[in-house]
Amino acid sequence: MTSSHSRIARARTIRIAAAVIRDDGGRLLLVRKRGTSAFMQAGGKIEPGELPAAALARELREELGIVVDPGAASHLGSFSAPAANEPDACVEAELFELTITGEPIPAAEIEEMMWLKPELASGMELAPLTSDIVLPRYGRQP
Repeated sequence: MTSSHSRIARARTIRIAAAVIRDDGGRLLLVRKRGTSAFMQAGGKIEPGELPAAALARELREELGIVVDPGAASHLGSFSAPAANEPDACVEAELFELTITGEPIPAAEIEEMMWLKPELASGMELAPLTSDIVLPRYGRQP
């Protein structure tokens, strides 16, 4: 086995902050990045030294033009899942639930966004974090 194969065998970890955002009808906000096919939670990579809630607020502002108070985000927990768009990686996600005001508008690398009724998710291409963790645990209105 060459050294390049051994690097592939070990999954790279990407630290992210991701949001569970629902509208009044209980639909979940999902986004799809340019050049990819899976829908996922809004959010993104946590920069070195950055607090997860601050990273989430930054990413939501950059990607969807929405301003949130990091202190208003409710931390749901830390979760691991295979990365949707990088086969050699897994995500270590800090998941937050929050409420937004105003309509998000896709920007930066976000090509598409949608409000998904969780019961209609069957057959859609979703990121593993969304399909395996968010929908089963947080897909229903509290």
